[in-house]
Amino acid sequence: MASADHPYLHFPDRSFWSRSVASGWNAHDLVAPDTPILRPSDRIMSAGSCFAANTIPFLEEAGYAYVRSENIEETSSDRFGYGRYSAAYGNIYTARQLLQLIRRTRGRFKPAEDRWHDGDGVIDPFRPGLPYPAESDAEFDVLTATHLTRTREAVAAADVFMFTLGLTEAWVSAIDGEVFPACPGTIAGAFDPQRHVFKNFCVSEAVKDLTDLLGELRSINSRLRVVLTVSPVPLVATATDAHVVCATTYSKSVLRVACEEVGRSATDVLYFPAYEIIMGPQAPDYFEPDRRNVARAGVQAVIDVLFAHSALPAATAKSAASSSAPGIDIGSVLSHALAQSECEEMMTDPHLVRHELGPETEKM
Repeated sequence: MASADHPYLHFPDRSFWSRSVASGWNAHDLVAPDTPILRPSDRIMSAGSCFAANTIPFLEEAGYAYVRSENIEETSSDRFGYGRYSAAYGNIYTARQLLQLIRRTRGRFKPAEDRWHDGDGVIDPFRPGLPYPAESDAEFDVLTATHLTRTREAVAAADVFMFTLGLTEAWVSAIDGEVFPACPGTIAGAFDPQRHVFKNFCVSEAVKDLTDLLGELRSINSRLRVVLTVSPVPLVATATDAHVVCATTYSKSVLRVACEEVGRSATDVLYFPAYEIIMGPQAPDYFEPDRRNVARAGVQAVIDVLFAHSALPAATAKSAASSSAPGIDIGSVLSHALAQSECEEMMTDPHLVRHELGPETEKM
């Protein structure tokens, strides 16, 4: 005979599929209604892919202060978006890559393969698509030192660090494990199978990298709050022997579990469910016909939830309250951009290079 009382009798509607998904669905319920994700006075720094890059204009339009310590003018020549971020590090796809960058800013890691020479100048392997590479080793040293200093300054100035994890697959140095943002040879440099090896991170490695990353960040800024997200954008290509759909499922699963484990064990770390909003079984079809680009409606849904659980700056909140329409037109800019922010990864697919980015990109 069933007990008259048990724990499930006291759980809220959001704990039950029938009451929160099959009926009564509201994406805002995915985030617990406690402390706001963002506060009006927050200075925000971000890194990663997709969500990290493409929410920046909307954060600024909403009135939040986005930390910018190193400026690269966004022009058509900056096709990889180095000018979007707090410092010009471009898209960062794995926790290990970001961990190594922050360690470099603190003098705790020096990559063995720190530059590539070609006829056009000196290429930064960690920023291979910079529109204007250094013309000499001396200039490269100055530019790199400045970049690392500016990145550290951004961490020190921020209140919130938003990090969107995109991939578990990476190409790394066989010498010291340094992680490249793209496979050498796809954007710049030359691929050498003796020096460049494929790595697919597992859960324990991702958890350790995120945990170590928190330690490095808070060694620079002890008050820093961290928001973790997982990109919903599938892999462009996989270097495993699996189908790209299976490889994508593996990568996103590892990253989601890693975020959960770190969020449960660390203080001032919050997971924001952008991935679930787009990919959950309750979601409408949020993808374009190519099944990779996230459509405008999906981007709208993600940003709406973020702002619904954040305390907007006073001017923005007042503007929104005085109008029957939202004060920020979130979807008007972003439809195709969510996936395009991972264009370094797109270079791994020659078909996309030819048909989407243009034939001139193959010559980079």
